[in-house]
Amino acid sequence: MREKRPIVFIAFVAGILFLACNMFIQSRLDESIRKNKLIDEQFVEGAPPMVAFTTVALGGFRGLIADFLWLRAISMQDQGKYFEMVQLASWIMKLQPKSTATAAYLAWNMAYNISVTYSSPVDRWRWVNRGLELYHEALQYNPNDPVLYKELGWIYQHKLGNILDDAQRYYKYQMALRMIAILGEHYPDWKRLAAAPANETALKALLKPESTFFAEMKEAGYASFEALSEAFREAGGIFPEKLAAKMKNKDEIALVTDTMRVRWLRDVTMLAPGDILRVNEKYGDLDWFLPESFAIYWAMLGIEKSPDRQSVDCSRMITQSLQVTFTNGRMLLPDGKPTEEFLLIPNFSVADAVRQSYLDAIKENPDIKSFRDAYENFMSRAITTMYSYGQYTKAQQFYDYLTDHKKNRDTRLPFDQYVLKQWQEEIRDAGFKQANDMISGIIFRSCILLGYGDKTAADAHLQLARMAYNRYMKDMGTETRTKLPPFSQMTTEIAQACIRNLPGTIADRIKAQLLLEAQQAAPAGDQGGNKTEGKEQTAPQGAVPAPAN
Repeated sequence: MREKRPIVFIAFVAGILFLACNMFIQSRLDESIRKNKLIDEQFVEGAPPMVAFTTVALGGFRGLIADFLWLRAISMQDQGKYFEMVQLASWIMKLQPKSTATAAYLAWNMAYNISVTYSSPVDRWRWVNRGLELYHEALQYNPNDPVLYKELGWIYQHKLGNILDDAQRYYKYQMALRMIAILGEHYPDWKRLAAAPANETALKALLKPESTFFAEMKEAGYASFEALSEAFREAGGIFPEKLAAKMKNKDEIALVTDTMRVRWLRDVTMLAPGDILRVNEKYGDLDWFLPESFAIYWAMLGIEKSPDRQSVDCSRMITQSLQVTFTNGRMLLPDGKPTEEFLLIPNFSVADAVRQSYLDAIKENPDIKSFRDAYENFMSRAITTMYSYGQYTKAQQFYDYLTDHKKNRDTRLPFDQYVLKQWQEEIRDAGFKQANDMISGIIFRSCILLGYGDKTAADAHLQLARMAYNRYMKDMGTETRTKLPPFSQMTTEIAQACIRNLPGTIADRIKAQLLLEAQQAAPAGDQGGNKTEGKEQTAPQGAVPAPAN
């Protein structure tokens, strides 16, 4: 016995040492896992009762049951029985709340396969929205899974943002309708919303000690902040009258309102104003009524949640969405109210971000000429587009960037001659019909922009139409058979056609502004007809002057 005691003691000490080492190593591993967000906890805090029950009660049997349901769901998918598959996939989601594949599979089928079985845009939107909601639910269980962020961003970019679905305009209208209710305005102060309290506890901490808000809330018949939030949403983003009558402190009203909106935004879209602020600061002032903004948001978070902090798919999604945003990234609404008659125009605030994305591609692929060509094509289009919308300073800046990029391969032209050259190439070989259609189209676009309230872009389009008109008429020389009608006549006729055929609000604005201005500013004559213009329209500061007759 005495001979065994040293061995037992040594084994005991060795066991203690091994246990201490294991605890040390395990703590380091746990710290690394938390720091790099490699996995989530198995059990979900705050999960619905059904999820909590299946997670705890069924234990290891959950996997076997889920596998059986998966086989059945795949069979139904192959047979096109999407409706029956939805319930099975929902059960799988509850059995395995940590399964990213389950959420992606179910949400995809709702947003794509099931939605297109309906012809009504209302029904299609219901299923697409249900798919989005499922992704939100999955993100609550898997907040560090980059795949979910990428998949959610793709739904916004491809399904809602693209034009492949016949109901895509209805989707965008519904997004605008929802966001205007939540935010109360089209372009809110995101910095103010980012600083707003995120919950009731934070709100109480910011209210002054003498505040009587919560007492007034209960006097108005709302037993809890949650009940008031529900009433606020049902009223379309305003306080019920019986409470609004009691609230007198404007600063306090603004603070509570911001809290309500931030909670509403989080509950419906899972967007956080702080993250939106970061997106805007990085890429430009986005229009958060449009799906491309959401795609950029989720792709950015997907990159941040990736273990190595990079994702090719998410980076590509951001680049593609930025390019669409540049050309169609602002939603114009008649009278500022969401309607399916919205108009999409460029968002020039992202121009620098798009340009930088091309420069990064060139830097990463210095030997591939197609990247340089793509950059130069984008810059050329961007310059003429900016000019046509009255962004003369920005167009000049981009022209400087382009000529600097091409300084060893091209001769620099003055800015005005460069823009004129771009339009000369469009007009040069145009026949009478092509020139008439092109110039009439620009004038029509000017009328539409004016009808939607963007007078700067409308004026720029009208100036561009005049420049194209003068170029064509100069090239025609003395040929009278192919001359266009006087420019003032074309403008008046197109404006009158718009007034007759467009909705009342848009038509009234055109009638009150464009038509009146066109009549008052009409020159003494045009190049077409028997008269000659005695005076050309003056281009805005920095714009290209119309060529002489």
